[in-house]
Amino acid sequence: MQKRLTLLAFLTLCATLPLQASPPAQIRVLVWDEQQPQQKQAYGDKFLGETIAGHLATRPGLSVRTAKLDDAEQGVEETSLESTDVIVWWGHVRNNALSDAHAAQVAARVRSGKLALLALHSAHWSKPFVHLMQDRAKADALALVPSNQRAAAKWTYLNETTVYQAPKREDPLTPTLTHAGDEWRLALPLCVFPAYRPDGAPSHVSTLLPRHPIAAGLPKNWDVAQTEMYDEPFHVPAPDKVIFEERWDKGEHFRSGCLWKVGRGQVFYFRPGHETYPVYQQSEPLRVVENAVRWLGQQSRQSQ
Repeated sequence: MQKRLTLLAFLTLCATLPLQASPPAQIRVLVWDEQQPQQKQAYGDKFLGETIAGHLATRPGLSVRTAKLDDAEQGVEETSLESTDVIVWWGHVRNNALSDAHAAQVAARVRSGKLALLALHSAHWSKPFVHLMQDRAKADALALVPSNQRAAAKWTYLNETTVYQAPKREDPLTPTLTHAGDEWRLALPLCVFPAYRPDGAPSHVSTLLPRHPIAAGLPKNWDVAQTEMYDEPFHVPAPDKVIFEERWDKGEHFRSGCLWKVGRGQVFYFRPGHETYPVYQQSEPLRVVENAVRWLGQQSRQSQ
């Protein structure tokens, strides 16, 4: 009888104990890098992407892998993407070397919400980023057409093929929508800007949205010690949020932390960088990247 009472008491106690929640799944991060030899000037025996991945791998809750342009399937084979929540992308002088098919494959997974894209610095001209900005521009343009005219609308798209040439300051901003009757013409975003200066001068960053998770732990104002300058206007669709802005002592400024929703997925562009300056050995840019992969990864998980 005593044993039965003891067992009953034990089972009653177990029933009153709170259930232990399983630990959250790790955010799966793939850092993709075209791996320019010039990166070794700033990052020593590692490439830039390997430096970022090495830092992220030390942070809790992140599972990190690397890929490069010269890998099989250019580093974006389907099985790899299927086990990735966020892809961090560094492309520069070999942006055009990625095949259209592989770029479309990455962009499709982002649109579906299965993957998020974090494009760094010169990846503004990477094919996945350009494809997704074109998708967003088309969606924004369609929303401007009166609902009773959409079915009959006839579309012409300009700039569908990326031209790796910066616009002049006096050139029309893209994307731009015009129409006459049922004919609609959309100049797709060039995803570039009219001026840059790779002199390594410091930039002065303002955190515009300090409450956004991507800005967590960042001061209101901070500097990137050495970087390349990009100057507005940035030819991209209007971002949903601009989290960071950069300014330079010679008067230039840039929307340097931009967030878009494209389809069901998220795209974040972070501007600071240059392959010969150690931007991603500095704590603040690394903190932005870490914050971004955590938030983007959570968004990818929630959309599935």
